[in-house]
Amino acid sequence: MSSPPLLRGAPARTDTTGTGPHGAGPAGPAGPDRSAPDAAELAVIAGRIREHVLAMCAGPEGGHLGGSMSLVEILSVLYFRVMRHDPRFPGLPERDVLLLSKGHGGIALFATLCEAGYFPARALEEYARPDSHFMAHPHPEIPGVEIASGSLGHGLALGVGYALANRLDGSDRRCFVVMGDGELQEGSVWEAASVASAHRLGALTAVVDRNGLQITGGTETVNSLEPLADRWQAFGWRVLEADGHDAGALTRELTRPADPARPTVVIAHTVKGKGVPFIEGQARSHYARLSDRQYLRALKAVRASAGGDR
Repeated sequence: MSSPPLLRGAPARTDTTGTGPHGAGPAGPAGPDRSAPDAAELAVIAGRIREHVLAMCAGPEGGHLGGSMSLVEILSVLYFRVMRHDPRFPGLPERDVLLLSKGHGGIALFATLCEAGYFPARALEEYARPDSHFMAHPHPEIPGVEIASGSLGHGLALGVGYALANRLDGSDRRCFVVMGDGELQEGSVWEAASVASAHRLGALTAVVDRNGLQITGGTETVNSLEPLADRWQAFGWRVLEADGHDAGALTRELTRPADPARPTVVIAHTVKGKGVPFIEGQARSHYARLSDRQYLRALKAVRASAGGDR
């Protein structure tokens, strides 16, 4: 697919030659709408995103591998089936906003933005090079990145700010905050959750990458979060849950009509390192530099599984 399908009125990218700013297609009037990719197409997109992540982690600096791989279906569903956005106009006022609070998953975001048409694949070769904006965490100089993130526990509060600003502007755009489960141990998360509920921010959706692991081990061993759904409900949020690697299930939950009276959280149950059997479910995959042999082995596994929705 040379022209990725975008949703909710966002025109598809019409140029793949890298002639526009940052390699995007030339600016111009909105083009025709495109339908969302079917399950097979989305699986191919997810596979390409994983390949980009592996390539970055096989570079001299390595990268946050495990937590990026667990994000792939979440990000691909948001960008290719749910969000209103246009890679030709990253600052489009009507766009939906995605904030990656889990900033250490930045390379998954870079790979997804690349596949969505924000910049060509060759831009990812700049990852971890001196003076590059492509680094371990997101940088707003990268087209499509809204905020710098990585200091955990801050993203939801920023999402509250975006949602309040949208309300004051009379805008119907949505704000999605993608969070790690380990960062839910930060008290600032629950302060923001309380404020979002008090202001009835129905246009705000949090997505929790519930892979059960953080850099020092299992979340339930380090500082238990369960019963997590009950905790969010106690703060006044609508709680939805899904298999975070089932694109169909994620799409169903993320496209449910907003509840105007309360914000929504989708708890996405995922596997750290998803797609690479020799690192799946292991805390040691949090940050890794793949050797040439490991890279080829991982690439083979990802390509073998790219033909299905799981």
